[in-house]
Amino acid sequence: MAAKWSKQQRSRARFAYLMIAPGVLLLIVFTFYPILYGLPLAFTNYSALDTTKWIGMKNFQRAFNDPDFYVALKNSLIYVIVVPIIQIIAILMAVLVNTKLKFVGLFRVAFFIPVVTSMVAAAIAWKWMYEEQGIINYILRSLGLTHHDIAFMVEPKYALAGVMLVTIWKGLGYYMMIYLAGLQSIPSELQEAARIDGANRLQVIRLITIPLLMPFVLLCSLLSVMGAIRVFDEIFVMHGPKGDPINSTLVASVYTYKVAFQDFDFGYAAAIGLVVALIILVFSLFMFRYTRKGGLTYYE
Repeated sequence: MAAKWSKQQRSRARFAYLMIAPGVLLLIVFTFYPILYGLPLAFTNYSALDTTKWIGMKNFQRAFNDPDFYVALKNSLIYVIVVPIIQIIAILMAVLVNTKLKFVGLFRVAFFIPVVTSMVAAAIAWKWMYEEQGIINYILRSLGLTHHDIAFMVEPKYALAGVMLVTIWKGLGYYMMIYLAGLQSIPSELQEAARIDGANRLQVIRLITIPLLMPFVLLCSLLSVMGAIRVFDEIFVMHGPKGDPINSTLVASVYTYKVAFQDFDFGYAAAIGLVVALIILVFSLFMFRYTRKGGLTYYE
């Protein structure tokens, strides 16, 4: 029979439940309830302008016959390119700031500043820099790399890549700090033993550091993939809900917003959201399959 809790333990438990109650309430109201409400909504023609009826799979059939949805889905999948870029650079930055360099604390703060910067403010600043008379074109002209202004915000081959650069800049510091915590959790004895055995710095990183960081790589990759596929703020602020004329910056989240809050077709928007959620699930299962090994159990 389990031992009864003491009065002090019960008091601590009540206090702990009280502290997590606001967060749980917010999750219920803004996460779990919308998910549960949105699932059946995807199988109806729910609209602010029409009578709601159960229509089965018609919204999904409509989605896979909708050219705009294919464009949005393609752009969302292209956006996943930012994931390996962010993770590789973040790991290298974490390795750098984990060393005993002079002013390393200042470097950590500088790298983390973009994380605490409002995405709206950051997107507006980058939009200004991307203008034809903006600072990026000025630098390119000054270096002699171009002799005419580049319309980064309009030209299709630059528009989506420009937003991806904002996401990379904004996320590097966040993932760097997670990897830094992972690096500092690795026992120094393992690295010292590898050096004694003759391993150089690159071999230590490849054979010791990276395998032990795999749980952190999995976490950061999952968060990064979900953020990339669901990207919204950067594109909405920089290009608006309609994007550019040929939809080169139209992604799934922006298209869902457009269908729901401009066309008022909430049933179809829920179906699109469910398809995107399933795609994220597939990516997540794939990453669990290929990155689940590692951590401190790697050498047990």
